[in-house]
Formats: sequence, C-alpha cells, structure tokens
Amino acid sequence: MHPLFRTKSVDRLRADADASGEGTLKRTLGPLSLVALGIGAIIGAGLFVRTAAAIADRAGPSVTLAFVVAGVGCAFAGLCYAEFASMIPVAGSAYTYSYATMGELVAWIIGWDLVLEYAVGAATVAIAWSEYANRVLEWFGLRIPYEWSHSPLEVMHGADVRGIINIPAVFILLILTALLIRGTKESAFVNALIVVIKVTIVLIVIAIGWGFINPANHTPFVPEASTYRTPQGITHSYGGIMGILGAAGVVFFAYIGFDAVSTAAQEATNPKRDMAIGILGSLVVCTVLYVLFAYVLSGVATVEDFRSSGREASVAFAITKYMHGYEWLSKSVTVAILAGFSSVILVMLLGQSRVFYSMSHDGLVPKVFSDVHPRYRTPYRSNMLFFVFTALFAAFLPEDVVGEMTSIGTLFAFMLVCAGVWIMRRKRPDLERSFKVPALPFVASAGILVCGAMIYGLGWTNWLRLAVWLVIGLVFYFSYGRTHSRLETVSHAAVR
Repeated sequence: MHPLFRTKSVDRLRADADASGEGTLKRTLGPLSLVALGIGAIIGAGLFVRTAAAIADRAGPSVTLAFVVAGVGCAFAGLCYAEFASMIPVAGSAYTYSYATMGELVAWIIGWDLVLEYAVGAATVAIAWSEYANRVLEWFGLRIPYEWSHSPLEVMHGADVRGIINIPAVFILLILTALLIRGTKESAFVNALIVVIKVTIVLIVIAIGWGFINPANHTPFVPEASTYRTPQGITHSYGGIMGILGAAGVVFFAYIGFDAVSTAAQEATNPKRDMAIGILGSLVVCTVLYVLFAYVLSGVATVEDFRSSGREASVAFAITKYMHGYEWLSKSVTVAILAGFSSVILVMLLGQSRVFYSMSHDGLVPKVFSDVHPRYRTPYRSNMLFFVFTALFAAFLPEDVVGEMTSIGTLFAFMLVCAGVWIMRRKRPDLERSFKVPALPFVASAGILVCGAMIYGLGWTNWLRLAVWLVIGLVFYFSYGRTHSRLETVSHAAVR
C-alpha cells in the first residue's frame, strides 16, 4: 500500500483507548457530563450571533427553515459519529476515524481541517463574547473603545472609526485556556453549570418572545430570490432556495459542538455506551430549541434591524427595542449569553487540543502537542500554543470571516465521517458496535449530500478560503508529518 493511504489498525486504536497511567488522559466524564458537554458547545455564538447574520445577509425569516436543513445534515452526520465513537472510543474525533478508514493523507487533511472547526471556532465565539461584554460594561457607564474591541478590518457603523485589536476576545481565551490546563473534570463541572443557565434563558426568550412576534416580519416567510451586498462589499444570494442553503451554511456554526463530544472519548468512563448518548442527546435538544428560537427572533425584529445597529448583541437589542417592560430579560440574556459563550470556547479549545494530542501520538505533528502535565494530566503545552493561535484570529479578524471559515471546515469534516462509517462497515463488519447507524448507506449518502449542499450555498469566497487552508496543511504534511509518522517509523524498522 502506498504510504499516503496506509491506515492505522482498529486494534491498535482500541489498545490506545484502553491504555492508562502516566502520560494518558484521565477518565472522568459520564453520560450526563457528555450531553452537557455537547449542549455547552452547541448553544452559543451560532444561536445568539450567527442567526442575526443569516437573517440579514441570506434568508430573512426563512432562517427557521435554514436551521431545519442544518439540523437534518447534522442528524445524518451525528448518527455516523455515534457509530464511530462507540466502535473506536479514542480522542481525535473525525481525524482518528479517517485514519482507520481512508488512510494517512485523508486523516491529515481532516485533522488540519478540524483546526477550522475548533480553534477558529473558538476565536469566532471569543469575538462574539467581546460584543456582549461591552454591553454589560455599558450598564455601569463603561465601555472598551471600538478601536480596542474590534479587528482592523472593521469600521464602526455610521462613524469613521476603525478597529485595531480585539482585547476582550484575547482575555477570555486566556482565562479559559488556564481552566482547561487545570483539568477536564473541573472544566466539565463549570460547563454543566453554564448549560443550565443558558438553556433556561433560551426557554424564557422563546416563551415570552412568542407574544411579541409581528406577523409582518414573517411576510413573506421566504423572500423572493435576489442578492444582498454586505457593508464589507461581499455579495450573497438572498431569499429563495439559495438564500436558505446559504443561511443553513451560516447557522451551521450553531450546531458545531455535538461532534466535540467524540474528541473526549478517552476521558469518558464508559465510552462504548455513553458516546452515542452524548452526541445524539445534545443534538436533539438543541435542534428543537434552535428552530423555535429562530422563529421568535426573526418575528420580533425586522431584517433591517439585523443589518444595522441590531447586528451586534442582536438578541438583547431585539428585546430592548421591541419587548417593552422586559429590560430585565435583556440583561439576563446578556449575562447568560456571556456565560454561554464561555462554555462554547471551553469545549472548542478542549476539542482542538485533543485532536492534536492524537495527531502528535501518531507523529504527524510535533511531540509538544501530546505532552501531558505531570499533575493535571492535561495536554497543557498544546493548550498554550492554541491560545496563541486563536488569540491572533480573534484579535485581528472580524466575526463574519472566521465564522464562515469554521462552518465550511466542519461541513467538510462531516462529509468525510459519513463516508468513513460506510467504508468501515464494508471493510470490518466483524467489529463490535454498541451503536449502529440505521439504514446505511442511505444515511451516510444523505449526510454527504446535505452537507455538500450547504458548502455550495456558502459561496466561492469560502471555497477559496478552505482550499488555501488545505494547501497550507499539505505543505506541513509533506515537509514534516509524512516523514515523522509512527507508521513510517514502524515500516522502516521492519525493513531494517
């Protein structure tokens, strides 16, 4: 077999999963912690920020249908993730699954692509955190100046003021990186508390906001197909089927998180049973909340609101402007959203460090990414390096750019997972699977088609960003990963 397509044996992966002691990750997560981990990553910037962007730039009130399309794509991918996670319960998520099914080159591509999902995703949410943090400071007559809370590519709406660096975004990334280094169990406990708070707030907004829906804002529910040019000069399809597909790609960011559960497989107490519960349980809960929330938000405020002053801190803006008498809810939502964003960043950073932990064990990236803290047993150096990386993105790029990069990277990963579970079912039907995808290959094929349609809807600028990112990754692979791969080392040893 050509070295680029050599696969890592499932037996070896399972041996890694069963390893314990010094240098390994600590198993502390049960089924409820895993569901909370998924919800913690899912409900955040996607719901509270990207929804407004999808309404403004792509779909108007039909953003509700976009959430349904994205949810269907995630359901297919989630089923495939659940089978893989129950069969190969190791850290690394889609990277590890691809290594076992499609070979080293594809595994590298997906591992590199997951940086877009987790690290760039964490940066996206940190930018959103910065927006809401400034809103809280305004309650006390304070505010971090625009220049120090926005990227150099952003200009204040209606004023000639340009951003320099987003300091609050860097600050929250630093605090949560320190918490992750301290320990996964502690991080999971903090995350669970935050999940309870933000799910409660989402339910309150849906219940109260339903009475403030203006039917005129939902008419027409699917706007006529046209185009919309953003203040940054980017033209998007607006309305019609392309608007819905484009919006689905944008709000897809809101679903990122259920797959982060699979990156923590080596820290689950009973991964073969609990991984499917964590992945599918968090996905079902969030899909229902998303569709209801999007319907309420698009009905309370107008499209023009989301295109102007209501784009930042959109939920709090809609409540303050249209839901009179509920200023307390606006403030509660803002605090809950800040906490919610924190839990999303936490899980994203955890997922990223665990993917590179696995890649480092396989020799594809330097050993520093799998160095485990002698006391806390967490990949602390990896956490520190990714803090620097995510801080650069959060400090100097706008939320729209990094958010859509995250969505397209994740969609690509989901397509490969759907293909991988089908390949593994044919290659190794003998392997024990405590969860099996029903109606295979239909589910896998449908997942590939729906995710592919959302990638198409994101447009050529995002296709180009993904292509450039993958080319950079291939340069790293051929200059380092290929020659340092553990499989390469083993094959050389066998020849000698």
